[in-house]
Amino acid sequence: MRTRVGGWGGLFVRFVLRVVTTLLLALAAAALCVLLKTPLPWMIGPLLATAAASMAGLRTASAVPLRNAGQWTIGAALGLYFTPQVTALVAGLWWAIAIGIVWALAMGALFGAWLGRANRVRLAHLPPPMLRATTYFAGTIGGASEMTLLSERAGARTDLVASSHSLRVLIVTLLVPFGMQWAGLHGLDPMPPVLRQVDPAGLAMLVAATGAGALVMRRLGRANPWFIGALLVSAGLTAAGSVLSAIPQGLSNTAQLAIGVSLGVRFTPGFMRTAPRWLATVGAGTVAMVAICAGFAWLLAQATGLPWPTLVLGTSPGGIAEMSITAKVLQLGVPVVTAFQVCRLVAVLVLAEPLFRVLERRRGRAGNDNATA
Repeated sequence: MRTRVGGWGGLFVRFVLRVVTTLLLALAAAALCVLLKTPLPWMIGPLLATAAASMAGLRTASAVPLRNAGQWTIGAALGLYFTPQVTALVAGLWWAIAIGIVWALAMGALFGAWLGRANRVRLAHLPPPMLRATTYFAGTIGGASEMTLLSERAGARTDLVASSHSLRVLIVTLLVPFGMQWAGLHGLDPMPPVLRQVDPAGLAMLVAATGAGALVMRRLGRANPWFIGALLVSAGLTAAGSVLSAIPQGLSNTAQLAIGVSLGVRFTPGFMRTAPRWLATVGAGTVAMVAICAGFAWLLAQATGLPWPTLVLGTSPGGIAEMSITAKVLQLGVPVVTAFQVCRLVAVLVLAEPLFRVLERRRGRAGNDNATA
């Protein structure tokens, strides 16, 4: 019994050491990016450093509680932008958000179809239903963990689905902020947070309220509960005119670092060796999607009168936390970007699996009709 306890204790100590060394590496990378004045230094620096170390075979690790705390902090900070006036503005954009959802579903389906066509020969050994499920859920613009779970239920190759989403989020998280900074697109946000002062007592109440919201969302089994729960509570309080406190900048930077590390550790030593052609087509397709979404954002900007960079972030195929952080740091319409990204996330989670079943039934009917003919 003592040996067993000691074994578990040793594993725990080694894990903690891996987490600490990974965080120190991430902190050094963030400091370097601050000196280099890169966009989003506290997230991009840790993301790149951790991903490179992980693929090089170093034993990196991310603690789930730290990642959850990071998402919780960012969600609470973003909610402070939803003043009554801003909330009314976002509510008036429901039709644009609905168009954005339809666009995201269509882009995901087309991306999946293209992945299937581009990898048809390489993945010819897969049964057709497995190939279709793999390419569909790999192309769907949703959360990596959620899409991987849905794809598993559909009988897909989950390793290909997970690698597709990891690479997509990495590319978008790097490409969009650097593109925005290179083009000088920042500081266009006419909707800053309502409060910039930190009040210790108010901050404690905000932490308690948003923490309760996150726990409720987790209990309900919702996606991204720590982010969404904190965001909804913080936004609800702000919209009701109850402003408790701003989020300290140091806490926000630490949250970005934790999120960057959680993304970077996904890239294992065998990542680039896993179906290289598959990853190449995912990368090329992601870059094309970013360009196409930029064009769609321009059209939407003409219809809504909102700044084009804001809608680029709102409609880009990146992760909700990453794009919202980009909007916050570059001051590019945080509430609009967050609303677009959150609504898309919810819609994709609800509709992706039923849409796949509809497509499969149609294929089955078409196959039966062809066989009868």
